[in-house]
Amino acid sequence: MNWYVLYTKPKWEKKVAEQLLQKGIECYCPLVTQIKQWSDRKKKVEVPLFNSYVFVRLNETDRNLVFQSSGVVRYLFWLAKPAVVRDEEITTIKNWLEMPDQYEVSVSTLQVGDKVVLESGPFQSHEAVVKEVNRNNNYVLVLESLGCVLKMKLKQT
Repeated sequence: MNWYVLYTKPKWEKKVAEQLLQKGIECYCPLVTQIKQWSDRKKKVEVPLFNSYVFVRLNETDRNLVFQSSGVVRYLFWLAKPAVVRDEEITTIKNWLEMPDQYEVSVSTLQVGDKVVLESGPFQSHEAVVKEVNRNNNYVLVLESLGCVLKMKLKQT
């Protein structure tokens, strides 16, 4: 069985994941906690790590079952084929979300466009392309197999 990427309606990621689980389809919607501010209050909310994406694990022959859930738009395609995410990439995302809030990373000598192999942390041994580095501890990590960019801010101790 492979992991595929579903594209959902905007803001439907959690609803789609819940519907798929109720139908017995293995899925994963990575969530992160953010503090949202309204005019009268602040609140911690869980939001999807990847907007409009839900990962599903099923056989190629069962791919059409997901369209029985409302909110599913289509599968994400990569090079004219349904995008397949490797098990280790899903595991890496899960591990990254479970990691402590502090990391020690040094990228001072890296230039935009450099290809690097990460030596530590949740993406250890993964190859990445440096797209952006700035002095506010914001880094851009490219996940090529998903065809998306993950922006990460490292917290200071």
